[in-house]
Amino acid sequence: MNAIPIARLSVGDRASMTRAFTQADVEAFARVSGDQNPAHLDEDYAKGTMFGTRIVHGMLSASLFSALLGTRLPGLGTIYLGQTLQFRKPVHFDEPITATVTVRDIIADRNRVVLDCLAVNAKGETVITGEATVLPPREEEAT
Repeated sequence: MNAIPIARLSVGDRASMTRAFTQADVEAFARVSGDQNPAHLDEDYAKGTMFGTRIVHGMLSASLFSALLGTRLPGLGTIYLGQTLQFRKPVHFDEPITATVTVRDIIADRNRVVLDCLAVNAKGETVITGEATVLPPREEEAT
């Protein structure tokens, strides 16, 4: 884990992580978030949906962006200011998802960074796109 202050960030900097979400992860997220949608929890119900099986909560999959921003780029001390998300394809249980955040814009005078967010499955298909705006750590917070 690290902390990169705005002065050391450059457009194009990126960080990635890969994770596969299990049934236990989905059940824990449902308990914590209160999202008990049967599309995620009930296989019989999910068989009748357009996906034909249970899928991982979109926001659970998108949480990979939060993990990247808060621990890798910009890292420790980063504060989320905003996030847009477009869910392009479902994420299936035990399917490896690689999330990447890439610095798109640095607004130094306001201590803001805008990052593109992309998540792809093992087939290389885009499952989530978006944009995050963050307040990175200041130099003194990063040392």
